[in-house]
Amino acid sequence: MLPDELTKSLESTLTSERGQKVKITDTCPIGGGCINEAHLVHTDSGRFFIKYNSSSAFPGMFEKESEGLNLLAETKTIDVPEVIATGETGKYAYLLLQFVESGTKKSDFWSDFGTRLAALHQHSAENFGFKHDNYIGSLTQSNLPHPDFISFFIGQRIGPQLKTARDKGEINQGDIKYFESLFKKLPNIFPPEKPALVHGDLWSGNLMVSANGLPCLVDPAVYYGNREADIAMTELFGGFRPDFYDAYNHSFPMEKGWQKRMDILNLYPLLVHVNLFGGGYAGQVIRIIRQF
Repeated sequence: MLPDELTKSLESTLTSERGQKVKITDTCPIGGGCINEAHLVHTDSGRFFIKYNSSSAFPGMFEKESEGLNLLAETKTIDVPEVIATGETGKYAYLLLQFVESGTKKSDFWSDFGTRLAALHQHSAENFGFKHDNYIGSLTQSNLPHPDFISFFIGQRIGPQLKTARDKGEINQGDIKYFESLFKKLPNIFPPEKPALVHGDLWSGNLMVSANGLPCLVDPAVYYGNREADIAMTELFGGFRPDFYDAYNHSFPMEKGWQKRMDILNLYPLLVHVNLFGGGYAGQVIRIIRQF
């Protein structure tokens, strides 16, 4: 069951949003990851999804996530859950969303997703970054705008996570030289690209199949970045089907040699995992960085 104060707050929020009294009839916990508690909420006005956590531990997390979901929705490219409300009550912060019913993939699910992601990535901005910082998992994601990808990648992606990993003793000072060497080579590795609106945490766990058999994205960490960063993350924990990549490249071809850049881009999410979980992720980072 949800905490009583959260139940009362949700009923008040839904009553205001629906324009009629709404009562919660039942709740049941569902997978929410290692950061948030998550529940399916049954009401006399439909079903909803809520996730909540400590309002003091992760300030602004859900407001920033809801902004990311709304930004993705505005592109009309890929389905995302509708944001109903964010709020705080007592010691809790919460995000209330439309409940997405799971369905069966359409026969062209993967190629359709590739086409839709390509359309999303054609939404651009003047600079790499975002108007404010947000979160990647439970870690703050730095989004200070930069006019070029290389300085953004070093200054706002690898740099902050590498410093944290070094301070925690997960990456030793001797391995820092490999990163410094790589940084000098990046201008010759990455061709110029316009900033692209990216989901920012595009692994298989954040991709759903909605009731209509279409792709639906959840848990974004949006910013304007190198679009290949989204593609790289799809390969990090198992990869997507080949027709996804074929359809993407047909709609919005990536520059030659994109496959060779995937490991470099994945240094960022891997360093995030080092700082969240430690363990073998540090070894994976070192194996990649020493290749370059």
